[in-house]
Amino acid sequence: MSATSAPHTPALEARGLGVRFGDAAILHGITLALPRARWTSIVGPNGAGKSTLLKAMAGLLPHSGTSVLLGQPLPDWPHRQRAQQLSWLGQNEASGDDLTVWDVAMLGRLPHQAWLSPPSAADHAAVEQALRATQAWEWRARSLGQLSGGERQRVLLARALAVQAQVLLMDEPLVNLDPPHQADWLSIVQALVREGRTVVSVLHEIGMALHADELVVMAQGRITHQGACADPATHRALEAVFDHRVAVRELDGQWVALPQMKPLNRP
Repeated sequence: MSATSAPHTPALEARGLGVRFGDAAILHGITLALPRARWTSIVGPNGAGKSTLLKAMAGLLPHSGTSVLLGQPLPDWPHRQRAQQLSWLGQNEASGDDLTVWDVAMLGRLPHQAWLSPPSAADHAAVEQALRATQAWEWRARSLGQLSGGERQRVLLARALAVQAQVLLMDEPLVNLDPPHQADWLSIVQALVREGRTVVSVLHEIGMALHADELVVMAQGRITHQGACADPATHRALEAVFDHRVAVRELDGQWVALPQMKPLNRP
């Protein structure tokens, strides 16, 4: 089985996925199938297990159960092939401050390069495309340490894009990004899906998450709902998991999450 497996095969699956930290169970036997060529956002309150689920599905955390990539159990993938098909952007990722922006983005091409081989023309083209897409091309000769938090995040996004993977996992990708660059990120994700790629994101920005094709709603290490963002049942599940402190409404043809004020207790 490979990236050319049947198109109806889910892009990524969790089969009975469980994670424990010491004596505490963080994920409780989650079973989940994420469709190909779609953008799925995972949402839920703090401590719901969203990032833990994404990391476990990426094979970055010890877990029980099985994670399946493009129809094949993750451990069965040869390391290089898996790295070519599955790209990761995590929260607050560390990277050498002395590296140039170009070199950081080029790290995304390592799965495509033979050992000790110089970057190919295809590698250079992929990195340039990624840096231009994230509007980081102008800083390609600058060191990462010279950049602001939002600028660094755009470079790390470029590194993830440069892999040109079929499946991209992004954990809080909008951190430090101002609203215009959040909108740019949205455009990038929508373009990736049009190309047939699969994007899975963990987002705190509920309004942005509602632009996805599907939502996975989580609470206390379990999935409470999975469904299309336009489905009223998804809206109800989203409102419920946040204790009805948000209300999903349609505004100018888009779904938005409006904060709901909690009544003040008065004597």
